[in-house]
Amino acid sequence: MENKLKVFRAMQDITQEDLAHELGVTRQTIIAIEKNKYDPSLSLAFKISRFFKVQIEDVFVYGD
Repeated sequence: MENKLKVFRAMQDITQEDLAHELGVTRQTIIAIEKNKYDPSLSLAFKISRFFKVQIEDVFVYGD
């Protein structure tokens, strides 16, 4: 699953550490998601979209 998490973080000028703290996960989790090495759970994906106040599809792009 592709994602635009890094782009949304940059637009909000928020660090990986700050985002991880807000979401209740580790910085390593944020790094892994940004590098497409880890697909977040559905609940975490929704937390991320709510944090940035966008639709989940705006952050995560599901491939074929």
